[in-house]
Amino acid sequence: MQLSSNQLYLATVFIWGSTFFAIKFQLGDVDEVVSIFYRFAIAAALLFAWCWYKGLNLSFAPQQHIWMAAQGATLFGLNYVLVYYGTHNLTTGLVAVVFSMIVFMNILNNRLCFGQKPEPRVLFGALFGLTGIVLVFWPELSNLQAGKATLTSLALAVAGMVVASFGNTFSARNQRQQLPVVQTNAWGMAYSAIMLAAFALWQGKSFATPMAFPYWSSLLYLSVFGSILAFGAYLTLLGRIGSEKAAYSMVLFPIVALGISTLFEGYLWTWTALVGVALVLLGNLLVVAKRLPFLSKPVLQQNN
Repeated sequence: MQLSSNQLYLATVFIWGSTFFAIKFQLGDVDEVVSIFYRFAIAAALLFAWCWYKGLNLSFAPQQHIWMAAQGATLFGLNYVLVYYGTHNLTTGLVAVVFSMIVFMNILNNRLCFGQKPEPRVLFGALFGLTGIVLVFWPELSNLQAGKATLTSLALAVAGMVVASFGNTFSARNQRQQLPVVQTNAWGMAYSAIMLAAFALWQGKSFATPMAFPYWSSLLYLSVFGSILAFGAYLTLLGRIGSEKAAYSMVLFPIVALGISTLFEGYLWTWTALVGVALVLLGNLLVVAKRLPFLSKPVLQQNN
């Protein structure tokens, strides 16, 4: 049964909105890189098993494997390493707010890679979004010494968002080349797991894991729901309706994440945080909206 675009959209919003909180249970006893390796190794194994069960083609040309590996390294690898480290000193809701800025990076990458020019509303959206991020993190920005660890985590989260945006670009390119989403994700996650394992071994990391239920339950949730289902839903949506419409999921999942942070992490809302989140969401809506009357071409021509 093929899911509708609305169903894919809702699945992306609610699953990804919850995964930021699940990441918290991965931190502590196991090194972040090792935990991410386990996450995508499990996801890749399950996807390959599904492809075998459904009889899906897994044979691709060497050049196609290179692009799959590029997607895996950026969308399933390095970006998560940065986000996991960034989650140490930030509530998961705030990390989700930062990650919602990927909407603007996607547009920039589309301009650089595919020659798509941003519209005036995109520039207004970027201005609102960046202002909102400053307001959300104003307590840390106004006290650099006291908030040094938080600012470092913020920088890591932003870097992870940028890397993930390049991963989205690689995925868009792969779909334009008619590479199927499920098989591409299977190979991409496998390549990511291999890279993460090699890096962990090079760093001398331990692969020992705790037997605690929170760690393994969150790992399975991240592998099955956060990796297989959410990425499958989002990338299918991206290929079906385009990156701008698919970006609506990036507008709403921070709300889900902040709601979870409020309930379980004791996140306290300030007026600057409220205004900041509102501006980030408004900025994202400006980016993904089809048309705004005061920025439409007839008005601009009339003013000229």
